[in-house]
Amino acid sequence: MQEQSNVALDASRLTFNATPFNSLPMLQNCPEELSRIRRSEASIGVAGDRPPLRLLFALPGFHRVDRGAEIALLAVARELALSGELVTVIGSGDPRPDVPYHFRRVSSLSRERFEGFPKFPPLREETAWEDATFATNLILKERLSDFDATITCAFPFTHWALRLKSPARAAHVFVTQNGDWPSFNNASEYKFFNCDGLVCTNPEYFARNRQQWRCALIPNGVDTLRFAPGPSSRERFGLPTKGPVVLMVSALIESKRVLDGIRAVAEFEDAFLVVAGDGPLKDEARDLASNLLPGRYRQFAVPASEMPYLYRSVDVFLHLSKAESFGNVFLEAAACGLPIIAHDSDRLRWILGTDQYLCDTEDRQQLWQCLHSAISSGKKSAQLQMERFAWPLIATQYRVFIEAILSER
Repeated sequence: MQEQSNVALDASRLTFNATPFNSLPMLQNCPEELSRIRRSEASIGVAGDRPPLRLLFALPGFHRVDRGAEIALLAVARELALSGELVTVIGSGDPRPDVPYHFRRVSSLSRERFEGFPKFPPLREETAWEDATFATNLILKERLSDFDATITCAFPFTHWALRLKSPARAAHVFVTQNGDWPSFNNASEYKFFNCDGLVCTNPEYFARNRQQWRCALIPNGVDTLRFAPGPSSRERFGLPTKGPVVLMVSALIESKRVLDGIRAVAEFEDAFLVVAGDGPLKDEARDLASNLLPGRYRQFAVPASEMPYLYRSVDVFLHLSKAESFGNVFLEAAACGLPIIAHDSDRLRWILGTDQYLCDTEDRQQLWQCLHSAISSGKKSAQLQMERFAWPLIATQYRVFIEAILSER
């Protein structure tokens, strides 16, 4: 496929600690993307005289869980609806009051039911089983002929269902919230991936896919009104009132390395670790913590509405995953003024700059030093200019990208 027309966010809007994203090696050879955004800047907040876009967002977890992908795409859907677009959201949860979009419920079986099921292509993990049940009901029960564009990050089944049921004129936008492997991998089910637009959530994905797909480089955002420094509420969460508290916000799955986090915090005799999340490794994490962190560990699921209070109640944010496509939690923690310890990478420096505690987290000594420094430094004012990540701006980039796709169909 010949190179597609692409869109990237303006470098001046994404300059983190004097390190603009176009200075990264992966984008130094893409100057045309950096200039094309000027056209979208002129249209920020302006829909023009055209009819409103009819947009469909579909994901099994919508209105049922508040994970990173669900939070990000619902924030975009909300802002687009508030700006005047006709937005429909389909998920397996229940309707919520006071949302500006139209919600339709399509049932699915939750991924937790499939944790012991066999895994094989294309049902590689419990999330794929969940996706399959949702997509089946989407095909059987929903009429999808009334939309100009569909948006999802679920592959393969929801992605296939939207393409199967939608009219030929509809544009299909895939968002790399959970990774970009469907877009470049030609093995097994991935060879059946296709889209009209690919939203890349970091520069690495953008550089890898821009030759094959029409791409836009758009980060996730953060609600800067909810996530901000404020008073501690440790009693609210049953946390100790004295001593440093380290927070991990993560699913308890292998790739998130929560067990490594337990081992790392255990080296600080007065530190308490709280894990906000759930998952199949919950029992293993509890057993390990009972041996290494007796009386200094707590794990629980936290509603999204409570997360700002939790961030304000801890001293340090620790996240050890090495393969995040973006990581909303980094923005949330930074907006609340927390020092952040995470695995060093170009994509994370693009988000956080160089003023956090990034290291090779597989190196025990480096991780210990970063934890020690972060605990000693204490909280700081939110140093990132968080308005760069405000959801209205992010949603506008989605709108501009979708308009450009539709204009060429």
